[in-house]
Amino acid sequence: METILSIAGKPGLYKLVSRGKMSLIVEAIDETHRRMPAFAKDRVTSLADIAMYTESDDIPLWKVLKNLAELEESKPVSLNYRKASGKELREYFAKVLPSFDQDRVHDNDIKKLFQWYDLLVKNGLSDFETLLAPTQGENIDDRMDESAETADNVETEAGAKNKAE
Repeated sequence: METILSIAGKPGLYKLVSRGKMSLIVEAIDETHRRMPAFAKDRVTSLADIAMYTESDDIPLWKVLKNLAELEESKPVSLNYRKASGKELREYFAKVLPSFDQDRVHDNDIKKLFQWYDLLVKNGLSDFETLLAPTQGENIDDRMDESAETADNVETEAGAKNKAE
């Protein structure tokens, strides 16, 4: 599985190539395939950690991208989202994710989603579930649960030892 990243202040998407001592080595997902370091000061976000607001639960980005791919038949977005009005964007996005939260999902969020989708599709990365869905142990909540279980076991063992003394 590849790790696809967004870096705040830098256009496009990036693929994690390697990890350095003080940085990540990333490669642009475009025709240049330019490699560069991403440092701790850069706000780096994995697409697997992003979700879209809905009226009920948040929906992982990979599911939204998968819905868009089904609507567009895995081709680039048919709507000219760069020039579309806010109303047009929202009407089109409602076909992709009907229950999206109208107040918390902004027009720029929809444009960025479409831009990312186009970039991934144009570069042959269209199996969004395999590409972006977290696997066992990748979810931060899973790691937190495992840490809590480990801490509970340590406390239990320490308590048993203290009682034995």
